[in-house]
Amino acid sequence: MEFGVSVGHISAIDYAQHGEKLGFTRCWVTDSPLLRSNLFATMAAIAMSTRTIQVGSGVAVCGMRLAPEAANGIATINALAPGRTFAIFGTGNTAMRMLGQRPMGAKALREYVRVVRGLLHGEEVAYALNGETHPVRFASLEQKHLRLEPPPPLYVAANGPMGQAIAGELADGLCTALPRGGTIEEALANVAKGAARVGRTLPDDFHTAALVSVLMLEPGEPLTSPRVIAEIGPSVMANFHYLIDWVRETGKEPPPYVRSVWNDYVAFQQARAADDQHITLHASHYATIEPDEARFITPEIIRALCIIGEPPELVERLRDLDRRGLKQITFHPPFAQRYEVMERFAREVMEKM
Repeated sequence: MEFGVSVGHISAIDYAQHGEKLGFTRCWVTDSPLLRSNLFATMAAIAMSTRTIQVGSGVAVCGMRLAPEAANGIATINALAPGRTFAIFGTGNTAMRMLGQRPMGAKALREYVRVVRGLLHGEEVAYALNGETHPVRFASLEQKHLRLEPPPPLYVAANGPMGQAIAGELADGLCTALPRGGTIEEALANVAKGAARVGRTLPDDFHTAALVSVLMLEPGEPLTSPRVIAEIGPSVMANFHYLIDWVRETGKEPPPYVRSVWNDYVAFQQARAADDQHITLHASHYATIEPDEARFITPEIIRALCIIGEPPELVERLRDLDRRGLKQITFHPPFAQRYEVMERFAREVMEKM
């Protein structure tokens, strides 16, 4: 199994460099313009400051830019780090929510990925914009303003069956979130359905990756300890924030593991509702936890959302996921503790794998 770090701040390039030294093989660069540094500027800085780690958009949000611009960005990074550039594209929950918009739908995602993939393979593709469709392709490649060889692999980020099927139709791999995206077996079954729909045989190197919440426990440590809440709280609350929008828009019941605190949490959010709630709800995304929100985190919720255990248990959990078909994980430690968590994970889990 491969392990990845995540970088969203142009000032945190040394985090990617340190991860490379520790044996992390992939760096996902986040894409949320109102919350993080610019995607391609950060990718470029990392590409030019590292030697071996693979650098990719994780996750490039389709609604943020036109498909040809996204393809250009990835191909430009590939000129800086040839052979170690990859791209993950998704509909973008947080980035779009902070604009007051919903994430892109599956049909638009499929079209976007089709265009980007074709351009990254040097093809001429039909591209629709402003109600008109025209053929487009990269030109003047002899000027080496970007690089298409080797073609950067393109992955689809999806937690639902339709998006996962698109990965099977078009992509070089799938990136999902565990457990939000279902089990790895369920995700791969959806990938297989998509591939079968278009008569595609998936390659042996079809990539499978997941964003996971990892909690390394100390011996005998309870899930209610302040250290646990500080380390895993930001990740847990990012899932809460997702559920607020999901429940409101679908009208469905929240998952069983949050129901004991759900009404109180909704009341808490309603009490501070404002015109900019679409921004403030997601402002702490994976990086920090607001003190007033920590009280809603229960052991049941942590167990449902996280891979938990003392390091030897985590090694076995990850080996099991590897046997079941997952090839890579990435996780987001809290910003303030990111070095501490990364170093301990490398020392006590990765080295034992």
